[in-house]
Amino acid sequence: MSTPTQQKALFLQAKQGEFAIGTRPVPKPGRGEIIVKNEASGLNPVDWKIQVYGLFIETYPAVLGIDAAGVVEVVGEDVSIFKIGDRVLYEGITTDENDQATYQQYTLVPAELAAKLPDTFTFEQGAALPLVLTTAAVGLYHQADGPRFTPPWVAGGRGKYAGPIVIIGGSSVVGTYTVQLARLSGFSPIITTASLKNTEILKSFGATHVLDRNLSSAALREEVLRITGDPLSVVYDAISIPETQNAAFDLLAPGGKLIVVLVPAVDEDKKNATNRAIVIARGLIQFPQNVEFGKQLYKSLPALLEAGDLKPLRVEVVPGGLGGIPTGLDKLKNNQVSAAKVVVRPQETV
Repeated sequence: MSTPTQQKALFLQAKQGEFAIGTRPVPKPGRGEIIVKNEASGLNPVDWKIQVYGLFIETYPAVLGIDAAGVVEVVGEDVSIFKIGDRVLYEGITTDENDQATYQQYTLVPAELAAKLPDTFTFEQGAALPLVLTTAAVGLYHQADGPRFTPPWVAGGRGKYAGPIVIIGGSSVVGTYTVQLARLSGFSPIITTASLKNTEILKSFGATHVLDRNLSSAALREEVLRITGDPLSVVYDAISIPETQNAAFDLLAPGGKLIVVLVPAVDEDKKNATNRAIVIARGLIQFPQNVEFGKQLYKSLPALLEAGDLKPLRVEVVPGGLGGIPTGLDKLKNNQVSAAKVVVRPQETV
């Protein structure tokens, strides 16, 4: 069956405008590229923020979407790592041409920034993984001003570190993979905050201590120091609202680093009091500074998934194909999703 020339896509029609389903051409791959038929696309909070606040995008109509998994439909020149029919996951990006975004049925992908999806993972589980994994990984291992630990997929990196780490928001999608990577890197104890109903699953991912996310800043610090004995050199805040950033910052030793995923929001008087640092994890793997790191990660990823070193997230499927995305983004905006990734199935689009 030949590849169609047209496809369904979800367009953000104008800055701070509405979403609408439309039709656009299926892109053609160039050298080193593949076309993926998207079987599942993951939703991210950044997409509702783009719509509501008019962030980042200047050219409209725009196709958004970063996470997806599907089947290789077309292979471009000089691609030997994939063949037609391979199951893959990848991280897309919004561009003026709209070819590389994931809220559509077919996407153009650099072959070296995709990974084979093991048969033990569903497409939905694969689509839940890319951005949250790379955000966790870039923060720990690659961010220019971050701790830059040796990744566990590099020779000598597995189990290299033995000190404590705190992860704020361990049951968030980014927090889940930060916990798992910390386990692979050897950190212990791995302390995380979450709703206590998620204790069992977080311990299965590698957390050694799960603390109630509702603890006050002072109570959290007391509990952490009771476990570790000393302030920490690294805290990863996977939530990164002002309240959690300030509580996390208070856990750091002088010279320590707080990794955040949103704009820094630590009180100015705290920031000026010591030489503790705040680091933003800029995790999109197609950012130029992340591409080579991303190639190494994606080359190693299938083995990590097959071995169970990285476990899948729980997913929540919104029906309606691409037409279900606005409903899913509303759920994210209204904090109606817990310990799960929202996904849609683009091929179900009417």
